[in-house]
Amino acid sequence: MPGRLQGKVCVITGAGSGMGRDAAILFTEEGASVCVADVDGAAAEQTASLCPGSFAQQVDVADEASVAAMMTATADRYGGIDVLYNNAGISPGDDASVLDTTAAAWDRVQDVNTKGVFLCCKHGIPHLLERGGGSVINVASFVAIVGAATSQISYTASKGAVLSMTRELAVQFAREGVRVNALCPGPVETPLLLAIFGDDPAALERRRAHWPTGRLAKPREIVNGALFLASDESSYVTGTTFLVDGGLTAAYVTPE
Repeated sequence: MPGRLQGKVCVITGAGSGMGRDAAILFTEEGASVCVADVDGAAAEQTASLCPGSFAQQVDVADEASVAAMMTATADRYGGIDVLYNNAGISPGDDASVLDTTAAAWDRVQDVNTKGVFLCCKHGIPHLLERGGGSVINVASFVAIVGAATSQISYTASKGAVLSMTRELAVQFAREGVRVNALCPGPVETPLLLAIFGDDPAALERRRAHWPTGRLAKPREIVNGALFLASDESSYVTGTTFLVDGGLTAAYVTPE
């Protein structure tokens, strides 16, 4: 039986580890040809070794020439591009409250999370238009929907910007067959997050009280949402804030 992405060409940024790596593996299993892109070229190569038919591309999503080269390399290799999965993002440890975050920390996050999505769309969407359409998946976050007293102001602002860009691009390109959606994960079981909570069990319990499911998402649970958005099954889905958050943003009082 053909895979859900059979014959599609996908560019996945931030694919050297975490959810990006899971996505590259799953998309390949579903029949896609994948550009495995990451700022860490060695990590991209490692992921590509797990994805038959894919190739690794070192990319700095904050650098326009680097992004343009990635899109050109993918289109040259596979004959075009059908799916942009703009997954690359950062949240450095010095991004905190608006009272404490430095301008330099703000700029670092905006360069990757906001400018990176802008550049990938700028240089990727023309390739989708050449194919008569396609799917763009911009990774935002549940933090763009709700506020938090444990602030990470630049990260939160960057993800809000991703939502706004996504809506605008969805409307602009809808009649040309390009769908643009924002994937908004809730808290995910990643090594970084587990390490943070491991050092502060009280912080984990404080947050767990707000999770209706009482647990973190598994990476594959988020990537399954991206698979739907990348596939033709979501052919009438565009401009959405696609939440995969275990009900977190719907919650007022959670079960005890």
